[in-house]
Amino acid sequence: MNATRRRDGLLSALQGLALALIALIGSITLFVLSVVSIALIVVGVGVFTTPAVLTMVRSHANQRRLLAAQWTGTRIQVPYRPFPADLRSGITGQVERCALMLKDPATWRDLRWMLTDMTAGAVTAVVAPALIGHGAFGILLLAGLWKPLTDDGERFWYAFVPVDSTGTALIAAVVGASWMVLSVFVGKSLLQLHFRVAKASLAPAGKAQLARRIDRLTETRHDAVDASASELRRIERDLHDGAQARLVAMGMNLSTIEALIEKDPEQARRLIATARESSADALTELRDLVRGIHPPVLAERGLGDAVRALALRMPIETDVNVDLPGRAQAPVESAAYFAVSEVLTNAVKHSGADRLWVDIHHTDGMLRVSVTDNGKGGAAVGAGSGLTGVEHRLGTFDGVLALSSPVGGPTMATLEIPCALQRPRAVGPGICPAY
Repeated sequence: MNATRRRDGLLSALQGLALALIALIGSITLFVLSVVSIALIVVGVGVFTTPAVLTMVRSHANQRRLLAAQWTGTRIQVPYRPFPADLRSGITGQVERCALMLKDPATWRDLRWMLTDMTAGAVTAVVAPALIGHGAFGILLLAGLWKPLTDDGERFWYAFVPVDSTGTALIAAVVGASWMVLSVFVGKSLLQLHFRVAKASLAPAGKAQLARRIDRLTETRHDAVDASASELRRIERDLHDGAQARLVAMGMNLSTIEALIEKDPEQARRLIATARESSADALTELRDLVRGIHPPVLAERGLGDAVRALALRMPIETDVNVDLPGRAQAPVESAAYFAVSEVLTNAVKHSGADRLWVDIHHTDGMLRVSVTDNGKGGAAVGAGSGLTGVEHRLGTFDGVLALSSPVGGPTMATLEIPCALQRPRAVGPGICPAY
């Protein structure tokens, strides 16, 4: 058994132990609170407590979704219906919020999942650490623990081994070591089984998934139209206020130069120098504008090099790791690039971090980008957050944004976009590769 397998087995056992504790403490507590709060709706109190409790339940379920993606690569959809933008405040708004959450099928799937999590989920998570603990106990029997356990003259049974002497304690130790070896081999599989059980409860069924898919496509289509219109307005504004204004001023200077070229050559030369500076500034602004629409390095070198170039412009140290065997389609690369740019900008502005890490890879038909910082944490996706725009940008391509940002940090934002990579074709000398 090599060191890597032992390390992975121990890690899976520790992760399983953590999941078992979360299932037995978190899921049981939140399930009881949910049932009590929903029951109290008939007397009015539950209308105010249920939204808060169900929000905690959703956070609990989303944390499990995040762990599933990070630990085993299992993707579990987040199918919650969004609240309407015109949701009222006060008591009326609280009643509406409660009704909307109870009408959402995902709420009842969350409750069903917590029942599963505290039973089958806890069992699948605890088996690997239990094997290690039980195996360690068998080894302790050989170290002499069997003597006080058999002081009354009765045999102590360890699994199927009756322990009453050093010889039988040796057999128990061998069995215990076997349990520990077994946990190394089955730990990862049990962890994956745990998340598959969670996915079976949390993920929407066929019809619900299709309805959710239609709603999401409708929503992302509207977002794409709005984003395109907003981008066109920005380009028009930047051209009008920047390069266009400089070109108009340069044209006026040239007209003045024509009038002064014979009368006042010195003044004409000064105006020519000013016109030259204006043309250089206009060219710089046009280049910046083009870079904001689609950076040349992104078109020429691909997402990895574009993000590396972006990292060099960050005011804090940023490490970039790229593992892409090919290139995605240009719209996907553009969406991923600007999403990463927005996440990095948010981290620089708000996280208080002094280091950033970006990891880009493609696996299982999914382009995955994780951005991690060592800042203060507390980031959230919501109204007023730049991450909301990132979520909408990714949603246009059926992508998702998963965020883990506990108070105190660190913060990890994981971006996923389903896509296929196109491998570069071999080309002759002096010819740019085509994708």
